[in-house]
Amino acid sequence: MKQILQSLKTGATEVADVPCPATKRGHLLIQTSRTLVSVGTERMMVDFGKAGWIEKARQQPDKVRMVLDKMKTDGIMPTIEAVFNKLDQPLPLGYCNIGTVVAVGAGVVGFEIGDRVASNGKHAEMVCVPVNLCAKVPTQVSDEEAAFTVLGAIALQGIRLVQPTLGEAVVVTGMGLIGIVTTQLLRAHGCRVLGIDFDPKKLEIARRFGAETVDLSAGQDPVAAAEQFSRGRGVDAVIVTAATKSNEPMHQAALMCRKRGRIVLVGVTGLELSRDDFFKKEITFQVSCSYGPGRYDPNYEEKGQDYPVGYVRWTEQRNLEAVLDMMSDGRLEVKSLVTHRFEIHNAEQAYEVVGGSEPSLGIVLEYPNPTSSGRDPTKQTVQFPKATNDIVRANGGASISFIGAGNYATAVLIKAFKESGARLRSIASSAGVSGVHAGRKFGFEETTTDTESLFADSQSNSVVITTRHDSHAGFVLKAMTCGKHIFVEKPLCLTLSELTSIETAGSSPTNRSVLMVGFNRRFAPQVQRVKELLRAVSGPKAFVMTVNAGAIPADHWTQDGEQGGGRIIGEGCHFIDLIRFLAGSPIESHASASMKSATGDTVTINLKFIDGSLGTIHYFANGSKAFPKERLEVFAGGAVLQLDNFRKLQGFGWKGFSKMNLWKQDKGQRACAAAFVRAVNDGGAPPIPWNEIIEVARVSIEIAESNK
Repeated sequence: MKQILQSLKTGATEVADVPCPATKRGHLLIQTSRTLVSVGTERMMVDFGKAGWIEKARQQPDKVRMVLDKMKTDGIMPTIEAVFNKLDQPLPLGYCNIGTVVAVGAGVVGFEIGDRVASNGKHAEMVCVPVNLCAKVPTQVSDEEAAFTVLGAIALQGIRLVQPTLGEAVVVTGMGLIGIVTTQLLRAHGCRVLGIDFDPKKLEIARRFGAETVDLSAGQDPVAAAEQFSRGRGVDAVIVTAATKSNEPMHQAALMCRKRGRIVLVGVTGLELSRDDFFKKEITFQVSCSYGPGRYDPNYEEKGQDYPVGYVRWTEQRNLEAVLDMMSDGRLEVKSLVTHRFEIHNAEQAYEVVGGSEPSLGIVLEYPNPTSSGRDPTKQTVQFPKATNDIVRANGGASISFIGAGNYATAVLIKAFKESGARLRSIASSAGVSGVHAGRKFGFEETTTDTESLFADSQSNSVVITTRHDSHAGFVLKAMTCGKHIFVEKPLCLTLSELTSIETAGSSPTNRSVLMVGFNRRFAPQVQRVKELLRAVSGPKAFVMTVNAGAIPADHWTQDGEQGGGRIIGEGCHFIDLIRFLAGSPIESHASASMKSATGDTVTINLKFIDGSLGTIHYFANGSKAFPKERLEVFAGGAVLQLDNFRKLQGFGWKGFSKMNLWKQDKGQRACAAAFVRAVNDGGAPPIPWNEIIEVARVSIEIAESNK
């Protein structure tokens, strides 16, 4: 299928061949007929991409601080690589979609195949959208009109926050698409509207819909106009829909308002506010959150948990429905707002208009009918030109398929496996875009959204699993059944019952799969040196691992017990494995204590080993990012080893060893991937013993359970 992607690095826009997204639980698969370009938002993205490095940094000072902190702890080169990897990832554009349902995900009610729906789907021939971000389109509303639904919901949510009453005087600053739709909806509420803009043509449209106007390009004074418009009382409310870096719209809004007036920001402006402007009048200021209640709530959007109508009357989905009702009965007119139409394969021309000086308002993208075009947009696999690394060893070398193309996979793992000499066969992702990016960048032969096809692919003998944690156990078991070798990013699984199933399958005499969990730290060069030094120590050792993990919001998927399993299972297992490796002895017992918090991810873990060694892991989420993330201290035989952030290793009291420092951080990812590939190529033993994989998984799960 065709989809519009934009480069954050260069600002270039392309129409790419992308696999059709897979249908997910709680989602609708929609075949697109029209999408609307959100000119203001998408122009900002294009402009950001075209900006130079200095300008990009100026626009995101908070990100600059994060980069500087990372440089201090991880070094310059890893930080630069991380920044380049982030900017290198293509951005799918668009969020105003209309199309027909072609598949209904499990658990969805109220929608059927063949329904016309408006959604926040991307500019793509096929989109998979959570059901709560979709609304059925009335018969009287055309596809082109319905493409304005999401923008209408954004406007409507701003109005709901203003809480207008019949006869109130309201200013709308910025007469772009959202400003004009806001004007119409306010008029439908019985409000008087004063529209402000620099563009006389947009103001003419606003007047046609009943607004009075202020032409800033003609030097008209908006504050004086608002004073006259409000009969000297000050306006009741101001809705700012403009997109500008200037602070002036907010300053003017405060001057226009009456005492205890209301200001709602729907657009993007400078926010250096004057306290005096707001203090004297006790003005209320609020920023509108997109389409309405539910936006950015993963329980509402991804899991489909609706808010009870008796408590939350207007959610984002119900706002979409309200806008469509307004279109259906003629109170919201959008046909005349369309200034340009382009077919999807000419989308580059559309973005020349977006980023150029040609006057525009509503830019609609049209999508071909598959029946007449002869194309199949539902195809889930896209082939790439012949890859450069597709030589398979005659003795059955590693031919690898990736399940998942997220940040860690594209930034670290895929590169590590490519450097190991493995054949990169296929890469699967649920939405398709990240798979296309990774496939083209690293030389995969194909990308797909049909994950099941990887298990049946005879040209691939190994799978690398880098998906969300709740999928790991199922994929591991499936791969074992199909005879694939398995590299699974931590954790191996989330529950003891899953672990039992894996243990049973892996212990079967018919199982020939190499199973490896991505415990890369044990393969780091400095950790390997520590292991060598400890071989000379006969007695027990003591280990202290301090992890400055940093805070992750409670609503992040990794904190979700079902999806991520929590941070001890998801990441803490790394350090349990590291100490288990260095101790070289099974864990006899464990205990832990967690700090009381919403997430419970500040934990101290104590491990006791059969040989008498002790291990303590301080996994803390309440520290500063400016402090190094990981420090390991080893006390053994009257000497001490200290490893800081996998860059500096120091020895105290070690005969013949004082330090081993690296120019750049090395956590062992390349060595870890290479070890797996060697085991597959040579048919040797798994790089991490089976019993240690199972042991670490069990201890991690038990510790997480004990701290709930």
